[in-house]
Amino acid sequence: MAITAVERRTLAWAAVTAAALACANPPAPVVPAAPATGEPSVQVGLMVGAAAVALGGDARLSVTQPDGSPVLDIPAGEVWRATPASGGIALATGGGVAAGTLEQARVVPADSGVPVRVNGRPYRGTLILLRDRTGLTVVNQVALEPYLAGVISGEMGRRDPSEREALRAQAVVSRTYAIRNLGRWRSDGFDLQPTVADQVYGGVWGETPEARDAVAATAGQILTWGGQPIDAFFFSTCGGRTADGTEVFRGADRPYLRSVPDLDANGIAYCSISPRFRWREEWSGEALLAVLRRSLPAVLGVPASWVSAVRDVRVASRTGSGRVGRLAIALADRDVDVDGPQVRQVLRSTSGDILRSNAFDLTVSGAGRRVTRLVAEGSGNGHGVGFCQWGAVGRARAGQDYRQILGAYYPGTELERLY
Repeated sequence: MAITAVERRTLAWAAVTAAALACANPPAPVVPAAPATGEPSVQVGLMVGAAAVALGGDARLSVTQPDGSPVLDIPAGEVWRATPASGGIALATGGGVAAGTLEQARVVPADSGVPVRVNGRPYRGTLILLRDRTGLTVVNQVALEPYLAGVISGEMGRRDPSEREALRAQAVVSRTYAIRNLGRWRSDGFDLQPTVADQVYGGVWGETPEARDAVAATAGQILTWGGQPIDAFFFSTCGGRTADGTEVFRGADRPYLRSVPDLDANGIAYCSISPRFRWREEWSGEALLAVLRRSLPAVLGVPASWVSAVRDVRVASRTGSGRVGRLAIALADRDVDVDGPQVRQVLRSTSGDILRSNAFDLTVSGAGRRVTRLVAEGSGNGHGVGFCQWGAVGRARAGQDYRQILGAYYPGTELERLY
């Protein structure tokens, strides 16, 4: 499948919705800039709570205290092991040579062009090791442009040269997202996570020639509104129309996050090429009951004892973009309403995945007494707010450049060069 991370983003959405809502209206970020170029750096939390971490590199690594005082050098090709210890971090070789206990450690390659390896995986920039409550936190501090090179193909997959404008649009979106969300996980010791909780970041292994071209072609460019970086929400497939920001994020009442049609001159959705443009989910009565017995207590706090039978499931209201705004579930002796942002978390597939989108119709068998079969037929994949990744691919195939693509999904925003 061409797009990889966006599908996983759907599976992870339940876990990150609260965090996304919390940051829907963050203060203007303070951007740390490198003195020479003005390019900011980003700190990515590669691991949290790790029981052990293998450190190495193809060049000599210097391990220092946070103030820069030297601790030890790791020769090129040699692997050391970091583990949590009482009061800090212990470093040792496979042969058992220990370096003592450190409160924190910074790992810097002697040659800045050579990656540092974490459990064998290469990353540009430097590493910071922190002791957390359950183990070790490993932070990759890297300049923003190399970070983006490790993000773009993880988010968009490998693309044909005819689709490069979609990658360039994603590069601007991802750069804007990173700038806007610097410090989002500050309490954990880093800015961003390397997963669908923020953006998929694979380090050097995530880089492709197409991604590096997209980053270089848009270097330093971000989207702004009123001089500030925008909330650059993005997702896989809109199904033909994007969603208004407030349909999903209560704080996202933004002029540039409005529902817009995503159709070409012939009325065909640009994202109709997506493998998730149309989809179908089906539950037997028993399967539906089993799903709701797990999801309703977890998502809404409904006592499990309430979920002894399902008499009906219906769409109670729709949003302006046609998505489900409220789902009404009739249980044995009471009704439960599920608001739009929680619908996908409650009405999960039989495999446990959250529903692909809120754009669906329901067909119910046995309604009124006991549901014996429920079918959802829907379109799109993801929350639907902002940038449609498959739509961007379709627009690129139609000859639009990245500026036109960005203007379609974030109307009224400005494309500015930050550095």
